[in-house]
Amino acid sequence: MSEDIVRFRRLPGNEDIPLPARATPSASGYDVRSSDQDFSLAPQSAKLVSTGLNIELPEGMECQVRPRSGLAMKYGITIPNSPGTIDPDYRGEVRVLIRNEGLEPVSICRGDRIAQLVFHRFSVPDIVECQELGSTGRGRSGFG
Repeated sequence: MSEDIVRFRRLPGNEDIPLPARATPSASGYDVRSSDQDFSLAPQSAKLVSTGLNIELPEGMECQVRPRSGLAMKYGITIPNSPGTIDPDYRGEVRVLIRNEGLEPVSICRGDRIAQLVFHRFSVPDIVECQELGSTGRGRSGFG
């Protein structure tokens, strides 16, 4: 059992929207659903979709908002700022920016799974300026 607790509050009128949930016991992501009325997303367009939920994260934890692979593969639905980050001091509504990269309009219905939430602990290191950095075998090589 986890010591971490993430709290969600349903916004008024969203009692029918399930809380985020994992599809299988081993899944790392919690599916989150649209609370918007049914809509069609045209090709090459984006929409900020409501979930009808506010969130409270414990201190030192972030929530990453990621695309669902099935929506991406079948319809070209992605999250342009993926992963989106929700910080522990945010208390507003969880909303998801989705984009249709496909060639056809895509219908999204109220209650459809639109993204997944993945929770991570993070560090808050001290930042220090220095004149030299330690050397490694890789050195400055990067990007191929």
